[in-house]
Amino acid sequence: MHTGYASGTTDEHRAGLAHDEVREGHPAVLPGLAAALARELVRRVDEDHRATGEAHRSPTPAARQDLATCRKDNAEALRTIVRRHAWPTAALVGAPASTAALMILLHAPDLAFQVVCRDLIAQAVADGRCPAPHHAYIADHCAVELGQPQFYGTRVDPVTCRPYPVRRPETLDERRRDVGLAPLDEQMRTLRLSG
Repeated sequence: MHTGYASGTTDEHRAGLAHDEVREGHPAVLPGLAAALARELVRRVDEDHRATGEAHRSPTPAARQDLATCRKDNAEALRTIVRRHAWPTAALVGAPASTAALMILLHAPDLAFQVVCRDLIAQAVADGRCPAPHHAYIADHCAVELGQPQFYGTRVDPVTCRPYPVRRPETLDERRRDVGLAPLDEQMRTLRLSG
């Protein structure tokens, strides 16, 4: 648990999650509920993709507002899931839904919530309940948003088309390999080809 913005205030409280509401370890969730949570997470990411596509096709204020509302609603739904069941790990809801939860988190408009979940994801990765790249993406996202160098080079500045500053760049590809990511040059080549 981290402290930060206000003296004595935890990230969980800033994120709207009382410490006793953040469940740690392996929550007991019935298979039917886990399947319902998985469907809901995937549905919400599909809705985000639809709203994002619409905002790109027709960049009107209304389309941008629809996207912002979608992402805010998705973040609130994820916050409720985390409060009740802990982070939706691959072990809990399956790999596609856990990845959907990560996508929702990366688009959430609440950095304090992202930081809390970053730490939950780190623990889930350490316990083998979540893929290591999930932590790499959220750790880099939080670092960049906090004005710090990122660890794995997953965040790219859309203006420069280069990664945001990276900690110890001389060992970057080694860290990336440790979490199952391709070397940075390969990631950048892929981005250039898809862009």
